[in-house]
Amino acid sequence: MTGKTSKKPTKVAKKAAPKRAAAKAAKPRKTAAKPALLSGGNPQIAKGYGDAPVQAYIAAMPGWKSDVGRRLDALIARAVPGVRKAVKWNSPFYGVEDHVWFLSFHVFAKYIKVAFFRGTSLRPVPPGASKQKDVRYLDIHEGELDEAQFADWVKQASRLPGERM
Repeated sequence: MTGKTSKKPTKVAKKAAPKRAAAKAAKPRKTAAKPALLSGGNPQIAKGYGDAPVQAYIAAMPGWKSDVGRRLDALIARAVPGVRKAVKWNSPFYGVEDHVWFLSFHVFAKYIKVAFFRGTSLRPVPPGASKQKDVRYLDIHEGELDEAQFADWVKQASRLPGERM
């Protein structure tokens, strides 16, 4: 291979340094961004235990659903003093023991779905059927919350064995 000359030019132009780093540094930082809304308007809230993540979830619920969420939370807290709260799988959960739950709710586009994990044992039985043997649902549309019936179901559900999740 001796005697062969390289076909590369002797002077190679320097490549310009990428300007991506400077562009990233110029972006202003976002502070406490609002939670994203998933399909149907359900807030995306990180898993957490206690009242704070539940209140963050309720505050992020869109439109009339936020008012209903506050009402549900207040009714549950009044019916079950010392209720345990958590947000798991982007839904608030309520129980009487740590990690043992009797109720949850979830936001959909046109209603809020309340799940009673031992709903078949409640009287009267909540109207929504489930594929799961013991679960019953209550779909709450705007202006349709029967607070007295809901509070009665919450009291009954809190006395039943909870669901460990």
